[in-house]
This record gives sequence, structure tokens and C-alpha cells, in this order.
Amino acid sequence: MTDVISALHQRRAVKHFDPNHKMPAETRERLLEAVLLTPSAFNIQNYRLVEVQDTNLRKSIRAVAWDQAQITDASLLYVICGDLSAWKKNPARYWAHAPKPVQDFLVPGITTYYQDKAQVQRDEAMRSAGLIGMSLMLAAKDLGYDSCPMDGFDFDAVAKLINLPADHVVCFIVTIGKGIKDAWPRGERLPRSETVIINRF
Repeated sequence: MTDVISALHQRRAVKHFDPNHKMPAETRERLLEAVLLTPSAFNIQNYRLVEVQDTNLRKSIRAVAWDQAQITDASLLYVICGDLSAWKKNPARYWAHAPKPVQDFLVPGITTYYQDKAQVQRDEAMRSAGLIGMSLMLAAKDLGYDSCPMDGFDFDAVAKLINLPADHVVCFIVTIGKGIKDAWPRGERLPRSETVIINRF
């Protein structure tokens, strides 16, 4: 197994996958078991992973994704979506087994935080999607797989293809599989003085 720091160093956006490789079911289960522990605000778990298994659907998505081969060739294809209404869908379930004082504090707070705040709901969905996307890529690397995060596709077309509910939003795609070509050379990293700010800008 790879430690997290090593996975961060080794993870790259790989765009060419072995189309004949099938991820074993037990490996997929290990991946999802770990990934679904990804944190979310108030534990509302507003990320949704649409695992596209249908070959024809994958071809249709590839057609609206600049014909990128990883859409059809990767072992796994996840369209990562956000449920904008997760906060109001029986919110008590998110803390059903917590001590009552915790429930009494957090559950009402969910409604207070999100109700009538469309931008907050969308921002939260994007944050959660980003978190679970990174979890997918790091867990995949730990299990010996490569991955590629993608936003190079027609979001509206993909939404239609996967029958996206009206209260959901497509965030991005992550493909996972056995890479057959090295990633491009790593791009230049900005100086730390530009990306790490101490106290104030």
C-alpha cells in the first residue's frame, strides 16, 4: 500500500488506459468503502457518484467530451455530481446515532445554514465534490490504479445523458484505470511565496 504523501507525489492525470482491464469487484468495493468516508459539511454527504457502466452510454459521453479516450477506456468512470437539496432530505438521518445533545445542536443547524441560500447550497456541493474527487484519485493510486479528473466535456449534455435530477449539478468527471502511457511531464509549480500566504495577503 502507498502512504498518503507518496500517493500525492505519484498521482498524475493519466489519459491513456488499458481498455481491456477490468477492475476486480473486491477492489472496486475497497475503493468505494474508503472514498465514501470523505467528509462533508454537517455530514450531509451531498456528493453523488454516477458510475457509468453502460458501454453505449460511455460512448455517448465520449462524443460530448472532445472524443477523449479515457471516457471509454478507463475501468471506472464517475460523473461526480452534487445534490443541492441534500440538506433538506430527512436531515435527521445524518446524525441518527449521535448522542441527543449532538443531534439537537446539528440537525436544526443544517436548515438554518442552507435554507433560502442557493449560492451556499451550490458552493457546498462543489466543495464536497472536490473533496470526494481527490479521495477517489488518492485511493485509486493506493490500490495501484491511475486516474484523471476531467472538466473537458459539455456539462449540459452529460446531465441529460445521465438523467440528472433538477436539484443536482454536474461537478466534474474522474476516470480510473490501468495507465498504459506515462502522464505528461509535471507542470511548473508556482513558488511557495505565491501560493502560501501567512496571516494576510
